[in-house]
Amino acid sequence: MSTPLRVTVWGENVHEQKHPVVAKLYPKGMHETIAEGLRELGGVEVRTATLDQPEHGLTEAVLDATDVLTWWGHAAHGQVEDKIVDRVQKRVLEGMGLIVLHSGHYAKIFKRLLGTTCSLTWREAGEKERLWVCNPGHPIAQGIDKYFEIPNEEMYGEPFAIPTPDELVFISWFQGGEVFRSGATWKRGNGKIFYFRPGHETYPTYHQKEVRRVIHNGVFWARPEGTRWIDTCPNVPIDKAAEKFTAQGESLHKPGEAGYR
Repeated sequence: MSTPLRVTVWGENVHEQKHPVVAKLYPKGMHETIAEGLRELGGVEVRTATLDQPEHGLTEAVLDATDVLTWWGHAAHGQVEDKIVDRVQKRVLEGMGLIVLHSGHYAKIFKRLLGTTCSLTWREAGEKERLWVCNPGHPIAQGIDKYFEIPNEEMYGEPFAIPTPDELVFISWFQGGEVFRSGATWKRGNGKIFYFRPGHETYPTYHQKEVRRVIHNGVFWARPEGTRWIDTCPNVPIDKAAEKFTAQGESLHKPGEAGYR
């Protein structure tokens, strides 16, 4: 019997507490609805974590037991503590998968890992979004037709200030005419990253079956592969080198010196 994939669904859980429309759509929180979609499709062991919990619910123990982390944030990016961002980044580099959703494009962790501003254009008008599959053979696109539509969504438009994706899985078209790279992947260290655009809080996007399917596919695509990579910078003495040789010249660095790793 295969071991379930361990997923942590992180949500800001701010809008749900302040806005009646959001609370009505997501009475248990957006994070719980996303988690419900994952459990519904199976093969996963899911826990949730939120901003207001100690250490934002992302303790070292939680992250150590997480294969893939999903991240939804919007109103409180600045409230995420840098030490938690450092902790998540370390785990991604070691091999933990990261799924960044909707306005998580401005999350500290996403900008940190991608190294760009991740800015874009936007409009909130409840317009139709059509997501085209531009890589039908990709694992994240399995079970999705050549496109699917979301009746009402917030528009995100180009230019999207991200590094060129390793793979582009979806492109969105909006009723107002804009287009957007709405499903993109990258590799950082040993970890895989998938950004998926849909998910504005005032629309029932995370209840839609196609959206749930994509996120479920995404966490399985992003699952760790092989052994965990640990970031170290050890000194290798000459007598431990793979081949025998005679040292030449003087070394400016000595193990144990201040500033020397």
